Amino acid sequence: MTIELLRNVLGWCAIINVGLLFLCFLLFRLAHDWIYRFHGKWFHLSVEKFDMIWYAMLTFFKTCIFLFNIVPYVALHIAG
Repeated sequence: MTIELLRNVLGWCAIINVGLLFLCFLLFRLAHDWIYRFHGKWFHLSVEKFDMIWYAMLTFFKTCIFLFNIVPYVALHIAG
């Protein structure tokens, strides 16, 4: 695997993952009540706790995108 190919893979992974992050954010904002009712069938959570869990999940996903896609992509551009 060449550095150029790895750079392209990481770039596309970052684009796809940021798109998924944006989609999750839109779903959370636009369908909040539906998602809360859907998951409320299995888990008895308050709205505040549900929001906190979603916020933590989105923050973790964003952090992983930066650490595993964007930072290596930039490092390969600097090094190569």
